[in-house]
Amino acid sequence: MTNTEENPSVLRTRRNIVKAGAVLASAVSLALAGTKNALAWDGDNDCDDRGRPRPSSRCLLKGTMVQTARGQRKVEDLAIGDMVPTMFGGTRPVQWIARYPLKKSNPSKSWVEDALPVRIARSALAPNVPHRDLYVTDGHALFLDGFLVPVGNVINGASITRAKWDCDELEFFHIKVERHDVIFAEGAPVETALTVDEGAVNFAEYFRRYGTPKTQETPCAPRVSYGGGHGQFRSRIRSAVSPWLDRREPLDVIRDRLEERGANLLRQEELLRA
Repeated sequence: MTNTEENPSVLRTRRNIVKAGAVLASAVSLALAGTKNALAWDGDNDCDDRGRPRPSSRCLLKGTMVQTARGQRKVEDLAIGDMVPTMFGGTRPVQWIARYPLKKSNPSKSWVEDALPVRIARSALAPNVPHRDLYVTDGHALFLDGFLVPVGNVINGASITRAKWDCDELEFFHIKVERHDVIFAEGAPVETALTVDEGAVNFAEYFRRYGTPKTQETPCAPRVSYGGGHGQFRSRIRSAVSPWLDRREPLDVIRDRLEERGANLLRQEELLRA
């Protein structure tokens, strides 16, 4: 391996130039096909134009282990009143758990990509964080460096990827506590529900207990998002020139760090297999 290849700054520049080119090429391809909003990036599909999560964000995949006051429990086994440690509000009771079962309309066809969760590999965020693979929808936010970051913004093709799924059914769960907060799923900090979605199959349960939900709660931390393909392209350019002029924004820094970590984890796996 040459010194140039080992230099993290050079690798960051090269990686971001390639990614910026891919974003631009995708936009041109969509424009030639006559698609509107050619620079709209699918990583923000679960956020509105202000970066806020849409009610359709489905969140934690069935089987995800959530930290409770009594240890790790599968998200589907949680119940209203169970106590969960939170980042900002101490130990809080679960107020409600939204449930979103999905089933293929045609079992012979593959899932639409946007329906599939994102896989956050073990140790993708930090050593042993998450402590095993974590599966969440791309609009669900992680709490990183003091910000809420929708997972779709940090997909890197190595340690954070769109999951592959062969089954015909999926089920997602979204945990609500009294106020928007951060809990721990597979040891990783993830947000609780910011809004109550009437599209959940068990919404009637919420309505019977609490009545009409608030339209919007106050987020527990600032949410950062690219806001579309233009934002993603500018982010890649900022990162590409950062070894000489570092004007990166917080999301750029987070994305770059996780990409570099993902590349290192991938190299370690390749060495172990060799």
